[in-house]
Amino acid sequence: MTQTVIARTFTDALAKLTNDEQKQAKLTVYELQTNPDNPGLQYHRIERSKDPNFWSVRVNRDLRIIVHKMAGAGDTTTMVAFVAHHDNAYRWAERRRIDVHPRTGSVQIVEVRERFEEAIVPEPNLVLSSDEQCDRPVLGGLKPDDLLDIGVPQDWIRDLLEAGEGQFLTLCDHIPDEAAEKLLAYAADGLLPVDAPDIHKMAMQTFDRENPYSHPDAQRRFRVLENIDELERAFAFPWERWMLYLHPAQRQVAETEFGGPARVAGSAGTGKTIVALHRAARILNENTDALLLLATFSRQLAVSLKRKLWQLVESEDARRRATVASFDDIAIQLFTLSNGYDPRLARKADLDMAVEKAIREEGSHEFDARFVSAEWDHVVDAWQLDSLDEYETVPRIGRRQRLGRKKRERLWPIFASVHRRLKSQNRLTMAMVKNEVAKHCAMPGNTGFSHVVVDEAQDLSVADLRMFASISGAGRDSLFFAGDLGQRIFQEPFSWKKLGIDVRGRSRTLTVNYRTSHQIRARVDRLLPSVLRDVDDIEDARSGTVSVFNGPSPRICVHASAQAEATACREVLTAWLEEQIQPEEIGIFCRDESQVSGIQKIVQATGLKSNSLLRSGEPDFSFAQNQVAIGTMHLAKGLEFRAVAIIGCNDAMLPLESRLELARDVNELNSMIETERHLLYVSATRARERLFISAVEPASEFLADI
Repeated sequence: MTQTVIARTFTDALAKLTNDEQKQAKLTVYELQTNPDNPGLQYHRIERSKDPNFWSVRVNRDLRIIVHKMAGAGDTTTMVAFVAHHDNAYRWAERRRIDVHPRTGSVQIVEVRERFEEAIVPEPNLVLSSDEQCDRPVLGGLKPDDLLDIGVPQDWIRDLLEAGEGQFLTLCDHIPDEAAEKLLAYAADGLLPVDAPDIHKMAMQTFDRENPYSHPDAQRRFRVLENIDELERAFAFPWERWMLYLHPAQRQVAETEFGGPARVAGSAGTGKTIVALHRAARILNENTDALLLLATFSRQLAVSLKRKLWQLVESEDARRRATVASFDDIAIQLFTLSNGYDPRLARKADLDMAVEKAIREEGSHEFDARFVSAEWDHVVDAWQLDSLDEYETVPRIGRRQRLGRKKRERLWPIFASVHRRLKSQNRLTMAMVKNEVAKHCAMPGNTGFSHVVVDEAQDLSVADLRMFASISGAGRDSLFFAGDLGQRIFQEPFSWKKLGIDVRGRSRTLTVNYRTSHQIRARVDRLLPSVLRDVDDIEDARSGTVSVFNGPSPRICVHASAQAEATACREVLTAWLEEQIQPEEIGIFCRDESQVSGIQKIVQATGLKSNSLLRSGEPDFSFAQNQVAIGTMHLAKGLEFRAVAIIGCNDAMLPLESRLELARDVNELNSMIETERHLLYVSATRARERLFISAVEPASEFLADI
């Protein structure tokens, strides 16, 4: 029996080829799986490799696939390991071997230490918490057995133990990911996580020592293909590596069944959305009766999630049983379905007018219209309060101005008047729409879905949470959330427990960042505290997060003039293009819409086209080939790029001065500043490899932190 294995190193290399070369390579791999003994494949042993099981397979005149053939007890495993032009392919194989680690039992692709060529290390000082560089060994507190326990290959242990800051990051790039992550964590906080997460221990329970590919660490690097259909899915979107290779912690959360509401947390780039997608796909594929909703914050993100989910579900029937929509869109759809007509939504101008008129009619001139409108939005409408009694007892978390009983009594007639005016106009707020949906689905027999999976859960409103709790089923895995408190930029915090949603004991935190380089993450993480705590006292610890790859340090520049900033931005864009970063892999963001036209001019001066994310109804910006994505920081939410530029981070723009002027007291001002800080964090963490942040003097206070 022949077993075919696809390695992550192959899919990474495949994505770097031209479209025609990719097609030819895929056809060759199809032939390898369906007819491995075909003489037309032209196997050639890699003579200079220290692993005798490496072979090259001819794709065309110059393109070669590297395979590893290993015979077992009656079985042959063929690993498709790499693809490149002839010399590069051979060079790759000559410097590697395939091993089963003697301590962990996981199969690994290991670089041969004596063939390793020293590289120049870029700015390694970010590894340690201290900014001071020194030559002492980074891993001085560890012993050889410690490194073996975490999967470091034997021949790399001595070099790692002796490495100072100048060599440590380079070495981490050449050892297996699971070992590098733990060593980076040790370098950052002095703790070596050896099987510390319960998630990893649970994943190890399925490990069969007779099959090294079943080890959780191996499952992130290799995919054992059972049939040609799996191979076709593996090749459908090779650049979406996460579709095939889940980190063990991600896989554990994606596959665990929960008896009640559950949540996955983690800082930006740790794969929360990936987990949500795989959970949704598992439910649809395994349960033919499942009706599933996958919901996210915006319509644009919903379109992107739908495209990705469709790659994971196995049948058209599963797709028919899935709905992917934004929070607001699903509310409108369900309202229309239950009532037979579309809701007539109140515009912000309608609400402001209703508030101002109610203040005049009630003679309540002691209250500022701006404050009353905010109180309506964040408290009365958010919680759908119907009486003074409810208003007197509701927790006003996030509202900084304290209100005693007497003030609430004087305010309530204003809100009652706003209610009457909206009702007379037959208008509803979005919170009212969601409340109506929640009431309808709470009635027997009216549940909308058997399973609900919610992404970007940190920005759920009270009305959103009530709605999702009501439209989900009562069985196992019926309600799942993915989110990061550090990325909350739209909603005030509130208690989930008060609404009957308790995720304590069913909350997991991811700590491995696959999206953002170590250098970018280490800088940007300084914007937020190491621990964030929600209203229900559930902590999100962020200090243990590690990235799995290195890159250049982010560039943070302050210029004397707007002209100098524009020139610097054009130079950065030109440099990125010279580094073979494609225009559609670049995102440029600013704080306010007033700055977007300036960005468009910069992009145009570079000879590129831009794709504005400000336009409503965009299907999915990722389809805009050869165009740089531009927009405000809020629109960066949920996206990712190889390179990101954030322009115009001046002190009057970040935090936005015109917004801060609306604060009524010091507490509210501090809350606004923290939200602006989160906004910079969200936009900066969209970058995978390159980050450029610029300002004109005087610069934002946030830049000093990073």
